[in-house]
Amino acid sequence: MSGAHCHPWPFFLNRIGVKGPFLFMLHSSKHGVVHASDVANAEVELLGSSGLNVRSEFASKPTGLVDRQKIRNKMLRSSSLRAVSAHTSRRALNARTMSSLPSFATVDPDFSGANPTDGFNLVNGEWTKTAKTETIVDPLNGEAFMTMPLTQKNELAPFVESMTSCPKHGLHNPLKNVERYVMYGEVSAKAGAMFREDKVADYFAKLVQRTSPKSYFQARNEVKVTGKFLENFSGDQVRFLASSFGVPGDHQGQTSNGHRWPYGPVALITPFNFPIEIPVLQMMGALFMGNKVLLKVDSKVSIVMQETLRLLHECGMPLTDVDFINSDGAVMNDLLMQIKPRNTLFTGSQAVAEKLAKDLSGRIKLEDAGFDWKVLGPDVRDFDYVAWTSDQDAYACSGQKCSAQSVLFMHKNWAKAGLEKKLAELAARRKLSDLTIGPVLTVSTKRMLDHAAALLKLPGARVAFGAEELENHTIPEKYGAVKPTAIFVPLKEFVKPENFELVTTEIFGPFQVITEISRTKCCRLR
Repeated sequence: MSGAHCHPWPFFLNRIGVKGPFLFMLHSSKHGVVHASDVANAEVELLGSSGLNVRSEFASKPTGLVDRQKIRNKMLRSSSLRAVSAHTSRRALNARTMSSLPSFATVDPDFSGANPTDGFNLVNGEWTKTAKTETIVDPLNGEAFMTMPLTQKNELAPFVESMTSCPKHGLHNPLKNVERYVMYGEVSAKAGAMFREDKVADYFAKLVQRTSPKSYFQARNEVKVTGKFLENFSGDQVRFLASSFGVPGDHQGQTSNGHRWPYGPVALITPFNFPIEIPVLQMMGALFMGNKVLLKVDSKVSIVMQETLRLLHECGMPLTDVDFINSDGAVMNDLLMQIKPRNTLFTGSQAVAEKLAKDLSGRIKLEDAGFDWKVLGPDVRDFDYVAWTSDQDAYACSGQKCSAQSVLFMHKNWAKAGLEKKLAELAARRKLSDLTIGPVLTVSTKRMLDHAAALLKLPGARVAFGAEELENHTIPEKYGAVKPTAIFVPLKEFVKPENFELVTTEIFGPFQVITEISRTKCCRLR
């Protein structure tokens, strides 16, 4: 798995360059660059003015969201949808539990092996089941706690019919059904307001934690960013997003006009690590411009997006605008070959990306791997803050983000100041009990420890900290359970051609390489 932050919006940046006495990279990771308690107020104010969240992941109380009046005018759903929703009512949910959930919700976020839940497909406006199902195990203890549809090739016809019914000029465009631009502005406004409600934000944060374990702080901020995105496109903003242009011609009577035009039927495939933020931002961008979306989310976490779609339906989004499928990769590939979407946005592994690029004849947008470097120059300033930022960048979300710090180049002055020791102390604060370190869903414990062992065979390499399995855990063997890890590799070994591929191999988990640099060493290596 190669990270997952493919956002088609230029104002959502993964990294912020900071220049000064030293040079390094801060990673916003969509969840904010946050400060440790001992950072000077001036720094906090500076970061706050940049629009970043300055609360610590280790704060005793998560950031609260402002309460807003609940949306009162809700879209009436069809009787068939109500019947399916009633059937979905999660077996063991009693009246008290249901009354504590948001009005759109059909899944208890506290589901478990003792109280499992199940998921649905959505095709042509109807929530459906499949003949075969896939059992998803709890990433914290291995118990079967979700049953998801496992769509087969002989069940694809409704999806093909639904998607191919959308013309290449889309569901709306600047010349057709323009009222839908206004409609999506209203949907975004209502949904953004709902995400501001503590009850709704907490509900989705817990769903995210349950499926892709991360700290409550990280999960809550993922929900917050999603809500802010929807607020940004409320009112007339969707209409303005589709603004056209006109250019005078070079002779009498001639003019050039350009319109933002939809593709029509499009596909969106998203990974596990940000179960609500990535699919919502990408999906809504496609819908705003008039496309009909086929959405596939990693089945381990797709229950989160299932509930998000229900929220959007309650806010007025037509049920037929998005088809939602759970399947394995081979079936999804077959579906794409049948519907031939005019564009596909894929975030996932490089191998799958290369296959899809060939199969779809290049009609695809891809996110590639994310091996991220951080360089600390010779001037040692703001030591505690830089150390804290490095810890966050490497190990927040258990390192499962494309902006995660993969290698740290620290000038010898930082090494003398004790940066490595400080990083070890900060990493030691991370605990499975609060999910500041947790399961790695795409890399096994054995794979990470084997990689550490391979690095340690290099001359001069050593364990800076970590490289051990988590203690007293029940995480399934197929997932990863390691302590935050840093392996020191001497720079001269790092840059050798025969070692470079090994040292720069991306491990999508709480794993980084650190090395020491100096002006003299760098000059000798040129």
